[in-house]
Amino acid sequence: RPRRLNYVPHMTLTGHKRGVAAVKFSPDGKWVASCSADATIKLWSTTTGALQHTLEGHLAGISTLAWSPDSLILASGSDDKLIRLWSITTGKPLPTPLAGHHNYIYSLAFSPKGNMLVSGSYDEAVFLWDIRTARLMRSLPAHSDPVSGVDFVRDGTLVASCSSDGLIRVWDTGTGQCLKTLVHEDNAPVTSVRFSPNGRYVLATTLDSSVRLWNYVEGRCVKTYQGHRNERFSVNATFGQYAAENGSQDGVDGEDGEDGASEQWAFIACGSEDGRTLLWDVSSKEVLQALEGHEGVVLGVDVSPDNERLVTCGMDKTIIIWK
Repeated sequence: RPRRLNYVPHMTLTGHKRGVAAVKFSPDGKWVASCSADATIKLWSTTTGALQHTLEGHLAGISTLAWSPDSLILASGSDDKLIRLWSITTGKPLPTPLAGHHNYIYSLAFSPKGNMLVSGSYDEAVFLWDIRTARLMRSLPAHSDPVSGVDFVRDGTLVASCSSDGLIRVWDTGTGQCLKTLVHEDNAPVTSVRFSPNGRYVLATTLDSSVRLWNYVEGRCVKTYQGHRNERFSVNATFGQYAAENGSQDGVDGEDGEDGASEQWAFIACGSEDGRTLLWDVSSKEVLQALEGHEGVVLGVDVSPDNERLVTCGMDKTIIIWK
């Protein structure tokens, strides 16, 4: 297994007037979407870095983005308490925003089939929306503090939510029941939550400068990743894969290499308040690379579908695509 990753800065995208809260590759890998405290969303070409659209319509800063699985619709959640759905082809919002939250919207995720959206808000609730009718399907009385992160598992049957109350909860999307509550003894506020690609683990970032991997079925924390700084801001973490010539299978990545191709290993990427983005090997917890290029807090990180590129954004108003 390689001991280092070698992502290098490929393009720096500028144009946002305030800090950039989140960046996301489209599932087809063609676009990077970014959202900012300047109340705009920008859509960039991953190949050329050209700005394709600036999406305007929210009345306040935007904290979160989610792509539909077919890459045709982008959802955004704003401090104006609305979720907007945007057509990527026209760059225009769909006619009906999703209204119902009573406070800032912090986190969004599409279901794998693209028919549902989950949202987490400062109002302490988790909402499940029907995309086709733009109606609220279910409200989960999720937490006793603002909900900072939500995610769908890969088959759409579960939703994870996390909060500054220090809890991570796993919900059954069909019944709305809470199946599991995960809590670490330190009880630090949790700022983001993400299911692993194989659906067996939950990755959580916490304001004690830690990223933790949970086996949610057993309810135990199996790995803790450290080395970055995260005490004040909501930074997010994500999974990626890297290839090696040989070695054993990793267990967190999606499929267990039945096709006999080169081995795939999983890594975790997370931003830091000191301007770096750290990449750890999932199983060994070694730091494989520290990306340096931002000034100040790195808020968002995402890995492209083919693992060839990585994108980061931060308080310095810039977006960097790494290759």
